[in-house]
Order: sequence, then structure tokens, then C-alpha cells
Amino acid sequence: MSKISQIWKLFKSYISGNKLKDIQNFTSMDTVRKIVKKTETNNKFAWANSQPEIILPRLQKSLQAWTETGNAGFIISDRQLYEEIYDSLSNAVLTREILTQLIDSLIAAKKIRFVLLFQRLADFYHRWCRGDFIDAVPNDNLPQQKMMNMAAQNIAVGIRQIDIQTGLNVLILLLEIHCHAQKHNELRQHINFYPSTQPDTDNFFTSQLLRVINYSDALEIGNFSSIVGEFLRGGNFEGAYLGDANLVGVNFSGANLTRAYLGDANLTGANLSSANLTRVNFGDANLSGADLSGTNLSGADLSSANLSGANLSGANLNRADLNRADLGSSKLQDAELCHANLSGANLKDAEISSANLSNAILFGANLSDAFLSKVNLSHADLCRADLSGANLSQAILNGTNLSDTILFSANLTETVLIAADLSYAKLNGAKLNNAQLNSAMFMGADLSGVDLSNVFLNEADLTGVNLNEADLKGADLTDAILFGTDLSYANLNHANLSGSNLSGAILNGANLSHSNLSYAILSGADVSDANLAEMTWGEKQQWEGVRGLETAMNIPTALKQQLGLR
Repeated sequence: MSKISQIWKLFKSYISGNKLKDIQNFTSMDTVRKIVKKTETNNKFAWANSQPEIILPRLQKSLQAWTETGNAGFIISDRQLYEEIYDSLSNAVLTREILTQLIDSLIAAKKIRFVLLFQRLADFYHRWCRGDFIDAVPNDNLPQQKMMNMAAQNIAVGIRQIDIQTGLNVLILLLEIHCHAQKHNELRQHINFYPSTQPDTDNFFTSQLLRVINYSDALEIGNFSSIVGEFLRGGNFEGAYLGDANLVGVNFSGANLTRAYLGDANLTGANLSSANLTRVNFGDANLSGADLSGTNLSGADLSSANLSGANLSGANLNRADLNRADLGSSKLQDAELCHANLSGANLKDAEISSANLSNAILFGANLSDAFLSKVNLSHADLCRADLSGANLSQAILNGTNLSDTILFSANLTETVLIAADLSYAKLNGAKLNNAQLNSAMFMGADLSGVDLSNVFLNEADLTGVNLNEADLKGADLTDAILFGTDLSYANLNHANLSGSNLSGAILNGANLSHSNLSYAILSGADVSDANLAEMTWGEKQQWEGVRGLETAMNIPTALKQQLGLR
């Protein structure tokens, strides 16, 4: 038994789920995969030709001849055309280089009529999709006749291989003609190719292309993607049904996939940059590592889709459904996500700087360690979201719902949080210096030890909040509600507390030096061991009922005299 035969036998055993012990004794699995892949590739393309110097002259001559007309119509009849297509395209491998040279040579020759060529090739393509040629009786079965001709030359090729290779090459030619036509006004109105047929009101989704993909992949998984994938750019796939399709690494850049269905499809590493994906359905699809930069995904369904590592920078995702989608380590810089649904989505380590997420729903989303600098999250719902370690510096979160949100060690430096709801938020270790928190609500939040230096907290509701040992140096707390707030050992040096309500606040051990307490309400406040050096105060009556003055330090002399203290 040859080495290849032994490996193939062992490889089939491996696929069927048997133990790998025998294979590992024979050779490594990497070696098995490489040998089998090489063998399959050699068998697949041994009969096919990709040399430009052989294919180009013959193909150019054929394409010109197929559009020549006489008094009675086309010089080459439909029957002869089909025969020549199978003869010239069944064993050709069309590459980007060949197609570019072919189109250029046809334009230079000025003998080709692209509209007629498109019409004749499109007619063949649709007949081929229906199986008209491979299902024909022996006398009319062109792929069978081609197989017999090749067998006479001692070239063993299956009838399906011939039929599939021919049909895919015609599809490639039609895609290239369509791409060329879209650049020329005189051709665009006559040439508009729909590989899955044009959708209409009676048949919203079209599945012709999906059947082509599955038929092609019957030879080998990924066959369609490897042969046609790079030629799909700029194509028209509006309303196409491509559910569960294998489209790994294909090039859909600039394509029109409006309202297409790609649920559960595998688009790993695909290029969809600048594509029109309006209202497309990618539910549960695998788009990991895909390039979706600059795409229009407004209203698209991406629920539970795998977008890990995908590039969505500059994409339009307004009102898109990304519920429970995996966007871990994805790139969303400058993306439009206004009103998008990202409930339960995974955005861990995502790059989202300068994106627009205003009014987006991120309930329970994972944004830990995400880069959200300068992002717009105004009026977004981040209730119960995880933003631990996230960078939100200079972000805008006006009116944002951050209740019960995890913000451990988050960077909120210079962040705008005007009227934001931070009730019961976990902010331990967060950086909020120079943040704007005007009119924000912090009910039940834990801000102990948090850096709040120079923040704007005027008119903020900090009722009952834990600010123990927090750094509020230079903070603006004018007219803030600090009823019963724990400010023990907090740094309030140079803080502005004028007009604030500190009733029942705990200020023992706090540093209030150089602070402004004029017009503040202090009834029931505890200033035991607090540092009151050079503070500003108001009327005498505001100090009535203040506790702990007997142990407070550095009480200004004038205040002592007013209060009758020694």
C-alpha cells in the first residue's frame, strides 16, 4: 500500500471520530493535513489551465465571435454557443490577472458588444442554474460529451467537475462584465446582473445563488469561495437568500446586499467594506475578522452574530439589532450606532473611539476594557453594563442611564455626564477628575476613594452616597444634594459647597480647608476632627445643630467668636 493510500485510510478514520493513536504513530496530524490537501488540490486542478498566454487569445476570440451577427441573427447559434462555452471554459481557471487583461483587450479591439455578450452569457447561466445541461439526455448532455472527449485524451474528470467549473467561469465573466458596465453610463442602463436573480414583490428572497454555492461545494467545502469569492465585489445581491452559506474570505466590497438573508452564514475573514447592507439579516452569522468598514448596516439584524475582531470602523449601524452579538476586540471607530440595540452584546476590548451611540440600548452589555474615548453615549441605556477598566475619557454621556453599572477602574477623565443616572453604580477605582457631573444622580452609588478632583457636581443628587476618602479637591458642588452623605476623611480642599444641602452629612476627618460653605445647609452635619482652615462660611444660624465642632481643627477665629467657642 502506498504512503498516500495509508494516510488517506487513516485520515478517513480520523474524520469518522476514531482515536488518533495510529495516526500519531505514523506521522503528525499536520503532515496528514498537508499531504491530503496537496493531493486534493493536485487532483482538482491537474486538468485545468490558468496560463494567460494560452487562455487569453482563445477566450478573446470566442467572446468576440459570440456577439457577431448576420442577416439571420447571431452567426453562432445558441446550441453552438453552449458547446463552445463547455469546450473553452470547462478546463480554464480564470484569475484576476486574466480577467483584467481580457476586458482591456476586448475594449482595445473595439469589436466586442458587451450588451449582447452579457445577454447570451446570462441566458446560459440561468439555464445552467436550472440544471438544463447536466440533466439533458445523452445526445444533448454537453458536460457528459465534454467528459467523454477528455477521457479520450486520458484525462479523467467527473461530469460534475466539468459542469461546475464551466458554470462558475460563466458566473465570473458575468460579474466582471457587470463591474465594467457600472463604470460606464452607456452600459449601466443595459447591464445589471443579479447572480441570485432579481427579487420582486411575489418572490422576496431569491435562492438561486445559494443553490450554486451548495452545488459547487458538493465537490469540496469552500470550492465556491476559492473560485468565485474574489469576483463578488461590486455585485448586486439584493434580496438574495444565502442562509447557512459558506462564504469564508469572499470579497463583497462595494456590493449591494440590501435586504439579503445571511442568517447562520459563515463569512469569516470576508471583505464587505463599503457594501450596502441595509436591512440585511446576519442573525447568528459568523463574521469574525471580517472587514465591514464603511458599510451601511442601518436597520440590519446582527443578533447573536460573531463579529469578534471585525473591522466596523466608519460603518452605519443606526437602529441595527446587535442583541447578544459578539463584538469582542472589534473596531468601531467613528461608527454610527444611534438607536442600535446592543443588549447583552460582548464589546470587551473593542475599539469604539469617536463612535455615535446616542440613544443606543446597551443593557447588560460587556464593555470591559473597551476604548470609548470621545464616544457619544448621550441618553443611551447602559443599565447593568460592565464598563470595568473602560476608557471613557472625554466621552459624552448626557442623560445616560448608568444605574447599577460596573465602572471599576474606569477612566472618566473630562467625561461629560450631565444629568446622567449613576444610581447604585460601582465606581471603585474610577477616575472622574475634571468630569462634568452637573445634575447627575448618584443614589446608592459607592464613590469611596474615587478621584473626583475638579469635577462639576453642581445640583447633583448625592443623597446617601459613600464618598469616604474620596478626592474632591477643587470640585464644584454648588447647590448639590448631600443629604446624609458619607464624606468622612474626604479631601474637599478648595471645593465649592455653597448652597449645598449637607443635612446629616458625615464630615468627620474631612479636609475642608479653603472650601466655600456659604449658604450651605449644615443642620445635623458631623464635622468631628475635620480641618476647617481658611474656609468660607455664611450666616451664624447655618451652624446651629452642627455636631463635632469641639474636635474640629483650625476653625477660623471669626467663626469661633460668632459661635462662642473657645
